[in-house]
Amino acid sequence: MEIVRTVEALQNIKKKLEGSVGFVPTMGALHSGHLSLIQRAGDENDHTIVSIFLNPTQFLEGEDLESYPKREEADIKICELSGVDILFMPTVDQMYEEDELRISAPARRGYILEGAKRPGHFDGMLQVVMKLLNLSTATRAYFGKKDAQQLALIIQMARSYFFSCEIIPCDIVRDEQGLALSSRNAYLSEEEKYRALSLSRSLKRATKMVMSGEREVGLLISEMMSVLKEVDRIEYIAICDRDLQKLETVESGNTIILVAAWVGETRLIDNIWI
Repeated sequence: MEIVRTVEALQNIKKKLEGSVGFVPTMGALHSGHLSLIQRAGDENDHTIVSIFLNPTQFLEGEDLESYPKREEADIKICELSGVDILFMPTVDQMYEEDELRISAPARRGYILEGAKRPGHFDGMLQVVMKLLNLSTATRAYFGKKDAQQLALIIQMARSYFFSCEIIPCDIVRDEQGLALSSRNAYLSEEEKYRALSLSRSLKRATKMVMSGEREVGLLISEMMSVLKEVDRIEYIAICDRDLQKLETVESGNTIILVAAWVGETRLIDNIWI
């Protein structure tokens, strides 16, 4: 595995690659969810590139940029053992200029759900993903469904700007109890991890109701709220189609149920695709 920390070095190495390239962009603190993306990229491509870059432009003032988990040595080892060919670990100065060009999230889909609570977050996310996709010149790029709105916007960006890279959505990875894996889970105490399980339990309850024939969104949300009593604050529950349009009734094969809630000082998100 080659570790590169500059744009120039990545571009030079890329010139030597022949065949398809799978790309997995991350912010580090790698866990089994990231590992599933890396493994799939390796299975489906001739070469695998992983980036680790804690992107400052997608963090709002007062968010956890400074305290975000950082485990560089462990991350490097995980990538080595996973058969990654190139690990790209740039600095902020490598990725951004002082007078930086900007990209804006779409006016509707970028400012609902996560975008309503974190205005400007998706501008920064799309900005860095565009840069990384251009740098990797990947055949395929792999993103988890856990960040469903992020995934939808990346797919839209790839379509709108005519990227040749194929965006591959990948299923959520959960621990044995059902908690969706996230780098921010490191913030949770054991007691908070137990309470955080109510997010996945609420989604399972809604899914069970849908499988039993319930389609009315209001009833599903009400039932989910009753399951989420162990969290400290519910930020939103939403039932949308794949285009993030709100639904009145569930559409099989075209529905995402999303939840965001606080457990202690940690904000968690989860979803299920129906």
